Formats: sequence, C-alpha cells, structure tokens
Amino acid sequence: MNDSMDSIHAMAVPAITLSGLDKSYDGRPVVDDLSLTVATGECFGLLGPNGAGKTTTLRMLLGLVTPDSGEITLGGLEIPRFAPDARRRVGVVPQFDNLDPDFTVRENLEVFGRYFGLSAAESRRRVPDLLDFARLTQKADARVAQLSGGMKRRLTLARALINDPDLLVLDEPTTGLDPQARHLIWERLKSLMTAGKTILLTTHFMEEAERLCHRLCIIDGGRKIAEGTPHALIASEIGCDVVEVFGEADAATRAALEPLSLRIETSGETLFCYVRDAAPALAYLQNAPGVRYLHRPANLEDVFLKLTGREMRD
Repeated sequence: MNDSMDSIHAMAVPAITLSGLDKSYDGRPVVDDLSLTVATGECFGLLGPNGAGKTTTLRMLLGLVTPDSGEITLGGLEIPRFAPDARRRVGVVPQFDNLDPDFTVRENLEVFGRYFGLSAAESRRRVPDLLDFARLTQKADARVAQLSGGMKRRLTLARALINDPDLLVLDEPTTGLDPQARHLIWERLKSLMTAGKTILLTTHFMEEAERLCHRLCIIDGGRKIAEGTPHALIASEIGCDVVEVFGEADAATRAALEPLSLRIETSGETLFCYVRDAAPALAYLQNAPGVRYLHRPANLEDVFLKLTGREMRD
C-alpha cells in the first residue's frame, strides 16, 4: 500500500515549477516575474526570440545561475539548494554539441555514465540500447569527427539518457539538421514521451513545437506573453486562415485584398492576408497575372510572429 501511495504522490508532483522568477544583469531584466508549471509526463515548450530569456531560465532551473528572486522546484526539490540531487534525474541536450572528440561514440556514452555514479559495468550495459535508440549501432567505434551533424545530435540525445532521467531538457535540439535528421529526432522524442518522460523544449522551429508540445509558453523580454496548448493559442490569437502572396505585390493588389481580409501584414516581399473566408481573396488572386500565392490554415508561427513581431532580433 505504501509503495502504491508513494507512486501516486510522485505522479502528482509537478516536474517543474517556476514562481515569480527574476534575474537581471547590469540592471537589465533578463527574466521578469516568470511563473509556469510543467506536469510530469508532458512535453512543454519554452519559446521566444533571441534574447528573450530562455537560456537564462534553463540555467536557473538547473541551478547553474542563482535567481535574484522567485522560487524553483525541480522534481519536487528546491533549486538551487538541492540542485546537485535534482540534476541526477535530469538529462540535458545543450544547444551546441559538446561531445568529446577524443572518444568513440561508445566511449562518449560510457564515460558520461560515470558522471552520474554508474559503475563501468552498468554504463557498458546501457550503451547497446542507447546506440540502437539513436540508430548509431554501426558507428559505435567511430570517432566523433567521423559523424555527420545529425549523428552527433542523436549521440548527444542518447548521452542525455544514460542516467535514465525523469526529465529531459532540450535546448534547440534540431538546429542545423536536415529534414530527415530532424524528423528522426522528433520520432525519438515522441517515443520518450510514450515511455513517460517529461520534456522541456526550447526551439525556434514552430513546426517542432506544434508537433511535440502538449503545452507551451512564449516569452519576450523575459516576461510570459502567452501560454496554452498549440491548438488553443492558434485559435485564440489567429482564429482564421492565411493567404500568403509572394513577390512584389503592387499597391493595387494590396488595395484589392484589404477589404477581403481581417488584416494584412507585410514581411519582405510577402503579404500575409488573414481571412475568415478565403474564397473572395483566392478568386481575385486567380485572375491577377504573375502573382504566386498559398492558402493555408493558421499555425503556431503566425501566433509567434503576431506576439513577438516580424522584425529581426540580434
């Protein structure tokens, strides 16, 4: 009975809680009154433009940076007070691969296991399953320099699993990968969620967040500006279809589309027409010579750009 009750209690404890988190550098707020909760077993996305405070938030969560104020718990443990204990149950995939180039694929996994207190024999026992998971069995004895970018990323993910963590923290896990490698990573992450792992994901790929995340939070300037499921955010913030018009649309084209649209936004040479009923806009565009266009449902990228703007961030 006690084991059963302990199990139920463990499932009820959130994987992550951030409450009123603040961090400033040189008087400039980087994280500003940020609060969120990540449930055990969910994939939660932390999204924002460059400089929004995502990396600082992750570093505070892992006890690597001390917040100015606010509270953090990781697996029910207070951070930073119990950060070393909490990190034993966490696997981290950093934004940039930090594999040891002097080791083989197999050795990178075995040595990393020792950092978590695994015996050499236990590390070796876990490696074959991780190699299979990452589809790197045939590369077990290859040096890191011999791996493609996608292989390195899969090895970094496999390495993060050597301690069988409860929580995976993934910082832009598919940046720089080709579509095939990205889809393979997505497949592997979905299998981890099926196995009950909790995932905290930062990404600039809105399709990635829309595919993987149960819920997400968008931050900008260190503050939370939206939170919810991808579907709910798309419905509440956009709530209509989008017609994209490519190329240098002239003033007459824009003038004709404006009364047919809820609003029009311009980014470079593309017009984004937000429409309840696409038929009138499409009828006009079909007869407009030399115009290319695309009609699609709204997506998470539309939400992100609406809330954070289309201008470039340094």
